[in-house]
Amino acid sequence: MNLLRVKFICSSPSVDACPADGFPEFAFTGRSNVGKSSLINMLTSRRGIAKVSSTPGKTRLINHFLVNDTWYLVDLPGYGFAKISQSERLKIRKMTDGYLTNRKTMRCIFVLIDSRLEPQRNDLDFLSRLGENGIPFFILFTKIDKLSAVELQKSLARYKKRLSHSWEELPLIIPTSAKTKEGREIVLGIIEEILEGRL
Repeated sequence: MNLLRVKFICSSPSVDACPADGFPEFAFTGRSNVGKSSLINMLTSRRGIAKVSSTPGKTRLINHFLVNDTWYLVDLPGYGFAKISQSERLKIRKMTDGYLTNRKTMRCIFVLIDSRLEPQRNDLDFLSRLGENGIPFFILFTKIDKLSAVELQKSLARYKKRLSHSWEELPLIIPTSAKTKEGREIVLGIIEEILEGRL
């Protein structure tokens, strides 16, 4: 898939404020500091389309980017250890949950997980919530350029083993790197297949 045009459209404080044009949407989220902005910039081949920050938790709204005038890439707030108040954290979770459960144009969500870490409780809880609500998702293993091939395989095996405790059919895990662009064609291929009704 060629991304000929990528345009920032809006930042919305709630699902009701999101664009109403009906274009299909593909959302991205993950734990704070997982590398979401860098990955979105890599996928779109636009260096500054999503703002990269050294401070976790900068994304606080639902951000829509129109791609090729036909579908949206949606940048959702992260979850986890961002230095924000409990009330703000609950507000963001309510906004995100509202989007995930009520946004009829959302086709799937890509959940970013740091490939270097042991399975984290907040990631596992988030995946469970998606499963309980029947929301289709794919896992993107980020920052794999920081691991050797052997370390990556061990990490993948460890994560799949942990997921097998809760899932009869394991979700697809796609290794990615914002630095080397690994995984880009797979992610865009999945989006293309969904848009064409083949997946």
